[in-house]
Formats: sequence, structure tokens, C-alpha cells
Amino acid sequence: QVQLVESGGGLVQPGGSLRLSCAASGSMFSFYTMGWYRQAPGKQRELVASITTGGTTDYVDSVTGRFTISRDNAKSTVYLQMNNLKPEDTAVYYCNADGYGALLSYGVGTGVDYWGEGTLVTVSS
Repeated sequence: QVQLVESGGGLVQPGGSLRLSCAASGSMFSFYTMGWYRQAPGKQRELVASITTGGTTDYVDSVTGRFTISRDNAKSTVYLQMNNLKPEDTAVYYCNADGYGALLSYGVGTGVDYWGEGTLVTVSS
């Protein structure tokens, strides 16, 4: 069982920055590919950024060059640094642990994905 708790959301002006954090419980954090998703009102949830157990990162085109995902396995925490924020970045941001990948690659867990409760990011002047 992995529990994820996000923090760091809030209201920021266009062009501003925020850093989201996602703290994971348990000792298996390093075996999970971690991702940040977001869901804007009336839209589907989308994958924003991901980081593998080996540190390889990937981003959706709309945030490339502005957002940076990182992880600290010693602290069981994944971060999302968001710079040059735009109104279209407004959404609830969710942290995800890829349960299927952990099971397939390392035999860890049950294959179930884990999600946090989400943190709201509002970009507005």
C-alpha cells in the first residue's frame, strides 16, 4: 500500500512559479515510476510529467521547457517545479505511482496505481 500526499498548490499570477511536492508512504517508493497528472474543469485528466525509477523524465509538449519533475528517493518524494505559469495551467494536479510498472519490472505491489487527493493550482491575475 502506497499513500500519496500532494502539497504546494495555490494561486499564482501568470509568469509566476510554484513547486508541487508529493510525499509517499512506505519503503517501496524507489520502485515506482512517478507521474504528475492534471485535470482542468470540464477536461479529461492528462499526464503532465513522469519520472522513471532510473530518473528518465518525460513531459507533455505544453509544459516542456517550463516544468521540471524530479524525485528524492531518500525522502520518498517527487516534485514538480512549474515556471512561467500560464492561465491554461490552472487545474487540480494529482500525483501518481505506476503500480503496473512496479509489478512488471520489480515484482513489487499488486499492479494497482496509487493516486493522491490532488492540489489545486490557479493561475490568474
